[in-house]
Amino acid sequence: MKKLLLASAATMIAAGAGYAQDSETLNVGVILGFTGPIESLTPGMAASAELALTQVNDSGAFEGYTLAPVRADSTCTDSAAATAAGERLVTSDNVVAIMGADCSGVTGAVLANVAVPNGVVMVSPSATSPALSQAEDNGLFFRTSPSDARQGEILADVLEEKGIESVAVTYTNSDYGKGLSDAFAANFDGEITINTSHEDGKGDYSAEIGALASAGGDVLVVLGYVDQGGKGIMQAAIDTGAFDTFLLGDGMYGQSLVDTFGADIDGSIGIVPWSEGEGTEAFNALASEAGIEPSGAYTRESYDAAALIALALAAGEPTREGVKANLMAVANAPGEPILPGELGKAIEILKSGGDIDYVGATNVELIGAGEAAGSYRYYTITDGDFETVEIR
Repeated sequence: MKKLLLASAATMIAAGAGYAQDSETLNVGVILGFTGPIESLTPGMAASAELALTQVNDSGAFEGYTLAPVRADSTCTDSAAATAAGERLVTSDNVVAIMGADCSGVTGAVLANVAVPNGVVMVSPSATSPALSQAEDNGLFFRTSPSDARQGEILADVLEEKGIESVAVTYTNSDYGKGLSDAFAANFDGEITINTSHEDGKGDYSAEIGALASAGGDVLVVLGYVDQGGKGIMQAAIDTGAFDTFLLGDGMYGQSLVDTFGADIDGSIGIVPWSEGEGTEAFNALASEAGIEPSGAYTRESYDAAALIALALAAGEPTREGVKANLMAVANAPGEPILPGELGKAIEILKSGGDIDYVGATNVELIGAGEAAGSYRYYTITDGDFETVEIR
């Protein structure tokens, strides 16, 4: 945790070096699981979000204001810790909005216990549980990744396209895991031999694999976390020979997966929220220049989440109420399409009374109650690396 705080402070000092001396600082919360089961993903997510805020500051277009990221650790899994971290952001740091949280359970906790009582908008890049679509949010919750209701459909589709008719399913015992498991089961027409949860943080998953192997199935569906139980389940399956082919949900996508297993999981398949097009290419170039790996999971969504907050602040009163009032308007048509790197241009258009349509890195389109339409990368693991099959 000490390293996290030092890194956060260093980030803010670096970001603040170019701030105008007479400007008012607006704090923006960045709450992600810097510790916990997705900790290998969050550095890139945070850096991408902070890149968007830095670009606004560097443009000079948001006259009289500078945006300062304030990091907090959601842990991904500990709702009490995430709530406490969110409270500090809102009360001590007086953030105008929150980029995050990440995992669905802690996101719901921060939303209910912190954001709603204090009127603070949250824009999550990665909280995908379908249950969040029905959350009592007072119009304060948005996300830039699509709901797992759709992910469940696509997971089922890719199996059926490959002619796989029998699977075993294991999911992390969380809102995210249960929601995705339910969505998959509702859409898969084949046989699910067993559908059971696993706990994160265990050193030995031999009992779980024993039950899964006894039930059988052509493929093991793993709906877990890449740095926790999901990886442990896969390791036990490989060690025992119970399964050698896996279908992986979005929480299992990460470089650490192929670094660990390499060619041992060749032939496995998975999906993760993804995008392509002019906006994605623009982000990839900007991220690479900033030293961020652009292909990291949820880096694009994190950039877009922070960019939407910044543009909503600039579109009206730069307050918590202003973010809520303007976020949907800057995200969607009508208006001038805005790509990554064009945030200063977008603010100039808004200042002149014009409209913008933020396209961003992920072809942002918010539907319903702040839901993202989104698209997915369907990939296979070949020669120990991720290989794109298609974007759908």
